[in-house]
Amino acid sequence: MRAAALLVGRVIVLTIVLFICISLAAGVVGQPPGSSAPEPSGSAALALVIVCVLDTIVLTHFILRSRWTGWRLAATVFLVFYGVSTFMAQIESAVFITRLPAGMLPRLFLMGALFAAPFSALAVLILGRRKATDSDVRENSRLVMPRSEWVWKLAVIAVVYVILYFTFGYFIAWKNPALREYYGGIDPGGFLTQMGTVVRDTPWLIPFQILRAMFWTLLALPVVRSLTGPWQETALSIGFLFAVLMSALLLLPNPYMPESVRMSHLVETASSNFIFGMFVGWLLTRPHASAKAAMVRDMA
Repeated sequence: MRAAALLVGRVIVLTIVLFICISLAAGVVGQPPGSSAPEPSGSAALALVIVCVLDTIVLTHFILRSRWTGWRLAATVFLVFYGVSTFMAQIESAVFITRLPAGMLPRLFLMGALFAAPFSALAVLILGRRKATDSDVRENSRLVMPRSEWVWKLAVIAVVYVILYFTFGYFIAWKNPALREYYGGIDPGGFLTQMGTVVRDTPWLIPFQILRAMFWTLLALPVVRSLTGPWQETALSIGFLFAVLMSALLLLPNPYMPESVRMSHLVETASSNFIFGMFVGWLLTRPHASAKAAMVRDMA
């Protein structure tokens, strides 16, 4: 009971820390010339609190269940936090959102680093994961597999991500008339027709999403490698990290994306990223051919 109360207290402290880090980062970066932002409101502050709570919970679980500690763990938390919440989100903004003022995109990338870096270091410290433990040096066979297995698994991951991206994008996001108007598109009347339009008008989009699938996988690798639990826990952890860190910021109002569009994207990305993260965690933690061979040798 005391341990649970202590953990809740630490989560509350980290939520406050993240709120302060994001607020300070926004103040440092500021608004680029010529942009207009709404006046701060109670609803915006509440939304930021919710974002901070969600992010803190999923990152706390990862930190406490990781076999790593110290600066190695802090660097991993930063990589996952910044990579998912900022890098993966903003590379799509760079492609699809053309209404951002000049200079805004670099500032968003910088802002993400400014709040993710101090929070990652402080989270490891506050959660008591600064010193090495026995699990930090225990033998770890995860992600040890032949090159051929890496090739086919990465190919499967790419295919699954492309299917999820376009399926959820069409049936959840693109079905919203406000979203289609925002991006200046139309609904051709069916998924296959829509995909034909994508291939014809934007042939680069599918290769771009394959590249994003590889980026997602790179972010999942240290999570798979460092977590100590069974594959089910690892898959759930990656699913929640991908879904929450990527989508929670869409709860925040901003002057560049209407609320209806944000909510459609939130449902779309949270659901598809959770499923994709679960799949990646499952696929990369399955017993590999090399591991099976080692078990057979040990039993002989």
